[in-house]
Amino acid sequence: MTEEKPRVRMSAAQRREQLIRIGRQLFAERGYDATSVEEVAARAKVSKPVVYEHFGGKEGLYAVVVDREVRALLDRITAALTAGHPRELLEQAALALLDYIEEEPHGFQVLSARQAPVLAPAGTFSSVMNDVAHQVEHILGAEFKGRSLDPRLAELYSQALVGMVALVGQWWREARKPKKELVAAHLVNLAWNGLSNLEAKPGLITRKAR
Repeated sequence: MTEEKPRVRMSAAQRREQLIRIGRQLFAERGYDATSVEEVAARAKVSKPVVYEHFGGKEGLYAVVVDREVRALLDRITAALTAGHPRELLEQAALALLDYIEEEPHGFQVLSARQAPVLAPAGTFSSVMNDVAHQVEHILGAEFKGRSLDPRLAELYSQALVGMVALVGQWWREARKPKKELVAAHLVNLAWNGLSNLEAKPGLITRKAR
Protein backbone atom coordinates (compact mmCIF):
# COMPACT_ATOMS: atom_id res chain seq x y z
CA MET A 1 0.00 0.00 0.00
CA THR A 2 1.55 3.27 -1.14
CA GLU A 3 1.26 6.40 0.92
CA GLU A 4 -0.53 9.35 -0.67
CA LYS A 5 1.87 12.18 -1.36
CA PRO A 6 1.06 15.38 0.53
CA ARG A 7 -0.34 18.17 -1.62
CA VAL A 8 2.20 20.88 -2.38
CA ARG A 9 0.99 24.19 -0.99
CA MET A 10 0.90 27.05 -3.49
CA SER A 11 2.50 30.37 -2.73
CA ALA A 12 0.23 33.45 -2.69
CA ALA A 13 1.53 34.48 -6.12
CA GLN A 14 0.95 31.00 -7.58
CA ARG A 15 -2.57 30.87 -6.15
CA ARG A 16 -3.36 34.28 -7.61
CA GLU A 17 -2.17 33.17 -11.05
CA GLN A 18 -4.27 30.00 -10.78
CA LEU A 19 -7.39 31.98 -9.91
CA ILE A 20 -6.80 34.41 -12.77
CA ARG A 21 -6.41 31.51 -15.21
CA ILE A 22 -9.59 29.82 -13.97
CA GLY A 23 -11.52 33.09 -13.95
CA ARG A 24 -10.43 33.84 -17.52
CA GLN A 25 -11.72 30.47 -18.69
CA LEU A 26 -15.03 30.76 -16.84
CA PHE A 27 -15.71 34.33 -18.00
CA ALA A 28 -15.03 33.19 -21.56
CA GLU A 29 -17.25 30.10 -21.30
CA ARG A 30 -20.14 31.54 -19.29
CA GLY A 31 -19.92 35.31 -19.48
CA TYR A 32 -19.59 37.67 -16.54
CA ASP A 33 -23.11 37.39 -15.13
CA ALA A 34 -23.23 33.58 -15.14
CA THR A 35 -19.85 33.17 -13.47
CA SER A 36 -19.83 32.94 -9.67
CA VAL A 37 -17.15 33.16 -7.00
CA GLU A 38 -18.34 29.75 -5.82
CA GLU A 39 -17.49 28.14 -9.14
CA VAL A 40 -14.11 29.85 -9.36
CA ALA A 41 -13.30 28.59 -5.86
CA ALA A 42 -14.57 25.08 -6.63
CA ARG A 43 -12.41 24.73 -9.73
CA ALA A 44 -9.39 25.98 -7.82
CA LYS A 45 -10.27 23.65 -4.92
CA VAL A 46 -10.15 26.48 -2.41
CA SER A 47 -12.72 28.19 -0.21
CA LYS A 48 -14.59 31.33 -1.30
CA PRO A 49 -12.71 33.55 1.18
CA VAL A 50 -9.48 32.80 -0.69
CA VAL A 51 -10.91 34.37 -3.86
CA TYR A 52 -12.15 37.38 -1.87
CA GLU A 53 -8.75 37.71 -0.20
CA HIS A 54 -6.98 38.03 -3.56
CA PHE A 55 -9.49 40.07 -5.56
CA GLY A 56 -12.20 41.38 -3.24
CA GLY A 57 -14.87 39.56 -5.25
CA LYS A 58 -15.93 38.66 -8.78
CA GLU A 59 -15.68 42.24 -10.02
CA GLY A 60 -12.06 42.50 -8.93
CA LEU A 61 -11.12 39.21 -10.58
CA TYR A 62 -12.85 40.22 -13.80
CA ALA A 63 -11.05 43.57 -13.84
CA VAL A 64 -7.66 41.85 -13.51
CA VAL A 65 -8.49 39.33 -16.26
CA VAL A 66 -9.63 42.06 -18.64
CA ASP A 67 -6.66 44.32 -17.90
CA ARG A 68 -4.27 41.49 -18.71
CA GLU A 69 -6.01 40.73 -21.98
CA VAL A 70 -6.03 44.38 -23.00
CA ARG A 71 -2.30 44.69 -22.39
CA ALA A 72 -1.57 41.35 -24.08
CA LEU A 73 -3.44 42.31 -27.24
CA LEU A 74 -1.99 45.82 -27.43
CA ASP A 75 1.53 44.50 -26.80
CA ARG A 76 1.05 41.90 -29.53
CA ILE A 77 -0.10 44.47 -32.09
CA THR A 78 2.53 47.03 -31.12
CA ALA A 79 5.29 44.43 -31.40
CA ALA A 80 4.01 43.39 -34.84
CA LEU A 81 4.27 46.89 -36.31
CA THR A 82 7.90 46.75 -37.45
CA ALA A 83 7.74 47.57 -41.17
CA GLY A 84 8.36 50.99 -42.63
CA HIS A 85 5.89 50.84 -45.51
CA PRO A 86 2.27 51.68 -44.59
CA ARG A 87 0.86 48.72 -46.52
CA GLU A 88 3.09 46.28 -44.65
CA LEU A 89 2.05 47.90 -41.38
CA LEU A 90 -1.60 47.27 -42.29
CA GLU A 91 -0.78 43.63 -43.02
CA GLN A 92 1.06 43.23 -39.74
CA ALA A 93 -1.76 44.79 -37.72
CA ALA A 94 -4.41 42.61 -39.38
CA LEU A 95 -2.38 39.44 -38.90
CA ALA A 96 -1.60 40.30 -35.27
CA LEU A 97 -5.30 40.60 -34.46
CA LEU A 98 -6.18 37.40 -36.33
CA ASP A 99 -3.29 35.59 -34.59
CA TYR A 100 -4.66 36.67 -31.22
CA ILE A 101 -8.18 35.49 -32.10
CA GLU A 102 -6.81 32.12 -33.19
CA GLU A 103 -4.31 31.56 -30.38
CA GLU A 104 -6.18 33.12 -27.45
CA PRO A 105 -9.86 32.21 -27.93
CA HIS A 106 -10.68 32.60 -24.24
CA GLY A 107 -9.02 35.99 -24.07
CA PHE A 108 -10.79 37.22 -27.18
CA GLN A 109 -14.11 35.95 -25.89
CA VAL A 110 -13.63 37.88 -22.65
CA LEU A 111 -12.80 41.11 -24.49
CA SER A 112 -15.56 40.83 -27.08
CA ALA A 113 -18.30 39.69 -24.69
CA ARG A 114 -21.16 42.12 -24.28
CA GLN A 115 -21.75 41.15 -20.66
CA ALA A 116 -19.35 43.40 -18.81
CA PRO A 117 -19.76 45.21 -15.50
CA VAL A 118 -19.99 48.99 -15.45
CA LEU A 119 -16.79 49.17 -13.43
CA ALA A 120 -14.67 47.99 -16.38
CA PRO A 121 -15.58 50.25 -19.34
CA ALA A 122 -11.95 50.33 -20.46
CA GLY A 123 -12.00 46.58 -20.91
CA THR A 124 -14.50 46.35 -23.72
CA PHE A 125 -13.30 45.15 -27.10
CA SER A 126 -14.31 48.46 -28.70
CA SER A 127 -12.13 50.39 -26.25
CA VAL A 128 -9.15 48.13 -27.01
CA MET A 129 -9.67 48.71 -30.73
CA ASN A 130 -9.90 52.42 -30.04
CA ASP A 131 -6.42 52.28 -28.51
CA VAL A 132 -5.16 50.44 -31.57
CA ALA A 133 -6.80 53.03 -33.81
CA HIS A 134 -4.82 55.78 -32.07
CA GLN A 135 -1.61 53.98 -33.02
CA VAL A 136 -2.76 53.65 -36.62
CA GLU A 137 -3.74 57.33 -36.62
CA HIS A 138 -0.11 58.41 -36.31
CA ILE A 139 0.85 56.21 -39.26
CA LEU A 140 -1.97 57.55 -41.42
CA GLY A 141 -1.27 61.14 -40.39
CA ALA A 142 2.24 60.97 -41.84
CA GLU A 143 0.91 59.24 -44.97
CA PHE A 144 -1.78 61.91 -45.44
CA LYS A 145 0.77 64.72 -45.23
CA GLY A 146 2.86 63.04 -47.90
CA ARG A 147 -0.18 62.87 -50.19
CA SER A 148 -1.31 66.46 -49.55
CA LEU A 149 -4.42 65.22 -47.72
CA ASP A 150 -5.81 66.75 -44.55
CA PRO A 151 -3.97 65.02 -41.64
CA ARG A 152 -6.79 66.02 -39.29
CA LEU A 153 -8.91 63.32 -40.94
CA ALA A 154 -6.40 60.58 -40.08
CA GLU A 155 -8.35 59.81 -36.89
CA LEU A 156 -11.56 59.18 -38.86
CA TYR A 157 -9.80 56.84 -41.30
CA SER A 158 -7.93 54.99 -38.55
CA GLN A 159 -11.21 54.27 -36.75
CA ALA A 160 -12.72 53.03 -40.02
CA LEU A 161 -9.78 50.75 -40.81
CA VAL A 162 -9.44 49.24 -37.36
CA GLY A 163 -13.20 48.83 -37.08
CA MET A 164 -13.26 46.94 -40.36
CA VAL A 165 -10.49 44.57 -39.27
CA ALA A 166 -12.09 44.04 -35.85
CA LEU A 167 -15.53 43.19 -37.23
CA VAL A 168 -14.09 40.83 -39.82
CA GLY A 169 -12.00 39.24 -37.06
CA GLN A 170 -15.10 38.60 -34.96
CA TRP A 171 -16.82 37.02 -37.95
CA TRP A 172 -13.75 34.92 -38.79
CA ARG A 173 -13.60 33.57 -35.23
CA GLU A 174 -16.80 31.65 -35.98
CA ALA A 175 -16.35 30.97 -39.70
CA ARG A 176 -12.64 30.03 -39.61
CA LYS A 177 -12.46 30.18 -43.38
CA PRO A 178 -10.87 31.20 -45.61
CA LYS A 179 -7.40 30.81 -44.15
CA LYS A 180 -6.11 33.53 -41.85
CA GLU A 181 -3.48 34.80 -44.28
CA LEU A 182 -6.06 35.06 -47.06
CA VAL A 183 -8.43 37.00 -44.80
CA ALA A 184 -5.64 39.44 -43.95
CA ALA A 185 -4.70 39.78 -47.62
CA HIS A 186 -8.25 40.68 -48.61
CA LEU A 187 -8.62 43.13 -45.74
CA VAL A 188 -5.44 44.91 -46.77
CA ASN A 189 -6.51 44.76 -50.42
CA LEU A 190 -9.68 46.68 -49.62
CA ALA A 191 -8.01 49.08 -47.22
CA TRP A 192 -4.86 49.80 -49.19
CA ASN A 193 -6.30 50.02 -52.68
CA GLY A 194 -8.97 52.30 -51.30
CA LEU A 195 -6.43 54.47 -49.49
CA SER A 196 -4.11 54.66 -52.48
CA ASN A 197 -6.85 56.36 -54.52
CA LEU A 198 -8.29 58.70 -51.92
CA GLU A 199 -9.89 61.89 -53.19
CA ALA A 200 -8.78 65.05 -51.42
CA LYS A 201 -12.38 66.29 -51.16
CA PRO A 202 -14.79 63.35 -51.57
CA GLY A 203 -18.47 64.03 -52.18
CA LEU A 204 -21.68 62.00 -52.13
CA ILE A 205 -23.55 61.17 -55.31
CA THR A 206 -26.91 60.46 -53.68
CA ARG A 207 -26.92 63.34 -51.21
CA LYS A 208 -24.94 66.55 -51.05
CA ALA A 209 -23.12 67.29 -47.82
CA ARG A 210 -24.72 70.13 -45.87
